[in-house]
Amino acid sequence: MTQTLDLKNTPCPINFVRTKLKLDDMQAGDQLTVALDDGEAISSVEMSIQQEGHNIKSKIQQNDGSWLLEIIKTAS
Repeated sequence: MTQTLDLKNTPCPINFVRTKLKLDDMQAGDQLTVALDDGEAISSVEMSIQQEGHNIKSKIQQNDGSWLLEIIKTAS
């Protein structure tokens, strides 16, 4: 199952907390696509998600400078 989460204009560390909470409600193998601002938001969420053990499928910069981070949830 694929879900999305728009966290543009959401400050750090709230964007990571919301991403983690969403992943906690998902099954292993599900995909979460998160929209994040450029800068600290994308770098800190990407690093934190990997430290949690989840996989980054792709990281795509959008025309407006924001990013789409596609995450595959691993077993918890």
